Amino acid sequence: MLAVYNLIQLLGLVFLWPFLLLLVVCKAKYRLRIPARLGFGLSRLAGKIPAGRPRIWIHALSVGEVSSSVTLVHAIREHFPDAVLLFSAATSSGETFARSSKGLPVDLFVPFPLDVYPVVRRFVKTLRPDLFLLVETDFWPNFLHEIVAENIAALLVNGRISQESYRKYSFFQAFFLPMFRSFTFLAMQRQEDVEKMVSLGVAAGKVKNLGNLKYDAILPKMGGSHVSRKDLGIDAARPLLIAGSTHDGEEEMLCRVFQELVGQFPDLFLLLAPRNIERASAVLKLVRNKGLRVSTRSGGSKADDQLMVLDTMGELAGLYRLSNIAFIGGSLVAQGGHNPLEPAAAGIPVLFGHHMEDFADVVEDMLAAGCAIQAGSENELLLSIAAYLKDVAKRKEKGDAARQFVESRRGVNMRHIDLIRQVLS
Repeated sequence: MLAVYNLIQLLGLVFLWPFLLLLVVCKAKYRLRIPARLGFGLSRLAGKIPAGRPRIWIHALSVGEVSSSVTLVHAIREHFPDAVLLFSAATSSGETFARSSKGLPVDLFVPFPLDVYPVVRRFVKTLRPDLFLLVETDFWPNFLHEIVAENIAALLVNGRISQESYRKYSFFQAFFLPMFRSFTFLAMQRQEDVEKMVSLGVAAGKVKNLGNLKYDAILPKMGGSHVSRKDLGIDAARPLLIAGSTHDGEEEMLCRVFQELVGQFPDLFLLLAPRNIERASAVLKLVRNKGLRVSTRSGGSKADDQLMVLDTMGELAGLYRLSNIAFIGGSLVAQGGHNPLEPAAAGIPVLFGHHMEDFADVVEDMLAAGCAIQAGSENELLLSIAAYLKDVAKRKEKGDAARQFVESRRGVNMRHIDLIRQVLS
């Protein structure tokens, strides 16, 4: 299959080389990038690599994969301080993001070779890593074949197989399976990813479920605020709904939902925490115009208040533990949502709207684990909150599931570090 791939590639290059040459000449973003990926300047780069130290080459496809790798790169630097860390990204946007990531502790950024056999062979022999780490995806037959030929250990980290990818890999199994088998180990995000990889023909002993690297970047630290309900002026017996990191347009909807709810649950208290505290005064005005009794965190609460606007910085994550239900802002309007793991870590049932694009993987996992509810409209949100307020046992069950969800995902980086240590030893 590799021979067929290279034959097709050769025929393609025969017809496409004038177009590629035109790209290099006319497009600034390709003028340096394509020659670099063909190996021009490689010897000069290699001369910057210190001799006598283990080399780890980390490769990510684009911005998303680079972002996923950041905490792991820091962990590798911490646990393997003598290693030379080489980093590459396949796309120009990924490389730009990697170079701009504050303090990414790598020794050298290197281009990733175009998957032409002589080019790949020169790159691998020149850079000669002791370990190659591929983040999530970007499988290239010649490159992985050469890694195996040079007896270099390779790890796939943060691997994931969507249903669409699984169908593609299954249909072209003869093409993809040799690449998957090139890896010493394949560290997948979820058990279902492990099962898919094994069903494709990879030996079960090579495939591990180590979790999603993104979690170590966004998991909240334990401990935190010592603020009590008494400090806020909220009676301990009152059900408390916290709407965290809300955006313009959401507070209006949340106030309408709240007004419906207080008809059934007159003691309900709502804490509104706008994402930008500069908006606190505008939110306060909006709530007052609704005829609701409202205070601010800085101003203090009275016993008959119904709402509080959080107008202080750095307190929200620690306040979630005081609530009975948490709503994640930026999700009823198209803002991409915010971190749902903060209330989940405190054992609080979590709700959010449909706009959680910035945390899509986390949301998918939480919904699959049954520890969160996604409400697509005001009415759905109203019904979901009401159901929780009516059923204390259900609330506790969902909160416990949320806490367990978070705890089971701690330590993803260390599991990867242990695997890297095993391979390097």
